[in-house]
Amino acid sequence: MTELDPAQELRALLDLEYLDVDLFRGKQPESTRQRVYGGQVAAQSLVAGARTVPDGFHVHSLHSYFLLPGDYQVPVIYDVERIRDGKSFVTRRVMARQHGRPIYYQTLSFQRSEDGFEHQDAMPDVKAPEEGMDLVELMRGRGNADADALGKEWAALDVRWLGNSRHGLEADPAHPSQARMWIRVLGDMGDDPLDHLAVFVYASDVSLLGASLAAHDADPTKVQMASLDHTLWFHAPFRVDEWWLYDQWSPSAGGARGLSLGRVFTRDGALVATAAQEGLIRPRTR
Repeated sequence: MTELDPAQELRALLDLEYLDVDLFRGKQPESTRQRVYGGQVAAQSLVAGARTVPDGFHVHSLHSYFLLPGDYQVPVIYDVERIRDGKSFVTRRVMARQHGRPIYYQTLSFQRSEDGFEHQDAMPDVKAPEEGMDLVELMRGRGNADADALGKEWAALDVRWLGNSRHGLEADPAHPSQARMWIRVLGDMGDDPLDHLAVFVYASDVSLLGASLAAHDADPTKVQMASLDHTLWFHAPFRVDEWWLYDQWSPSAGGARGLSLGRVFTRDGALVATAAQEGLIRPRTR
């Protein structure tokens, strides 16, 4: 049997088994981590919802909540609810569940292509991806206990960290907690737009919450971190197997929670997506 390369393995992971009308089952990778990577559940939920939408519609927004940690030992079941089917917009809600309980909810809005007003933020002036540091190696160097397991799970992703507010980026008083990195998939992802969208959703959870700690001299190994929600707006299609900049910043932290925002730019400066995530950032007391 031909062995799959990391990009093919990731595409296979995000593919779903059809069980019944609006009901799907997702695969699990081999992992030593205690809870399922949130980006995986979010990406598989997107695929489930997209497979119930008529041709001609494309997803423009995704809103979701993480409810319970996922279990790597059993598959995830995805149940799609058809909320609305309109002429211009279609809405789907996806419930991901394990052991008979919901672990994640996602609401998706799809739209038919239309012309309209256009503008976008300018891409910041940053170093090239070749000048960045491998994110997993950086995590290993900082003593992250999950670094090896994440390195295996993220084998298809090439993530080059450019810096944050305390290391590598110029101080910005208006945005005291920032982080930037380049990301791409290692390998050819083919031409199916849904494959590229699903892998982007998978990768969008990489380090986004970490931007909320960038302003603080906190040892990540002594902070309890967990994503609470995750939102994405998709502005234009792009290829995830070509470099894209993840420009992240955290406008606020407090009450043991941090809010992180992110802009996604292609290498030629097109703003193609925006992300938002709030998560638990609780100092460990023992």
